[in-house]
Amino acid sequence: MSTLSNATSPTRNRDHSTTLSERIAALKPWFHNLDLNGVRTAPDHSLGDFPNFKWQKLAAYLPADLRGASVLDIGCNAGFYSIAMKQRNAGRVLGIDLEDRCLDQARFASETLGLDIEFRKMCLYDVDQLPFRFDYVLFMGVFYHLRYPLLALDKAVKKTRGHLIFQSMLRGSRNDFIAEADYGFHNETIFHNSHFPAAYFIENSYSGDYTNWFIPNRSGAMAMLRSAGLKISETADPETFICQPVNATRDGRFILDMELDGTI
Repeated sequence: MSTLSNATSPTRNRDHSTTLSERIAALKPWFHNLDLNGVRTAPDHSLGDFPNFKWQKLAAYLPADLRGASVLDIGCNAGFYSIAMKQRNAGRVLGIDLEDRCLDQARFASETLGLDIEFRKMCLYDVDQLPFRFDYVLFMGVFYHLRYPLLALDKAVKKTRGHLIFQSMLRGSRNDFIAEADYGFHNETIFHNSHFPAAYFIENSYSGDYTNWFIPNRSGAMAMLRSAGLKISETADPETFICQPVNATRDGRFILDMELDGTI
């Protein structure tokens, strides 16, 4: 039962709501619009009810009961997806991020909702150092903020036992592309095809954010997922992919490890 529902009078209810609102305000700005016992954290979000509108599309592709499943939420921000998975009865849920403000928001939100979720300050490039693998790895809204996106993706794959859920901002063509097995050295025409897998490099800033680095088109995102050894099993929306690691190892070794020691 929520704290608000424990109120015994309208006056007490209003007083608690004010206190909760003040605590939410003290943690501003919020990028995730969470519903904390009836109080929204970012009701005026420029993207609308974010990321709930994305979750509503993804949720239909996930089990309604995740009882016992382990979850890793990479770049968890204020913890929306960690909370959503825990509310579906997931077992261990670990959210990682580097921003203290986001982690403070996530911890406050999970505590307010009475959910046992671990949030840890951790660089995503260190995720492969975790001593265990997860049934679900969430890699949502992270890829295009990275200077070394494939390195991070390969490391996330190493921690995926069941499904990796990937979402990235996309720009350019939204069409799929079936590549040939090889292209001749003098074949430059193919690179003028807007559907060819690509990622746009942002040298300075995009949408007021200097951490936007590589923004793929749709076929580029899909090609990079496959190159990391993932099979795309479902597409929840044009930029969200549910994947399984089916070719992530060769002779028992992960692609990343073979790349780093030159044996790939």
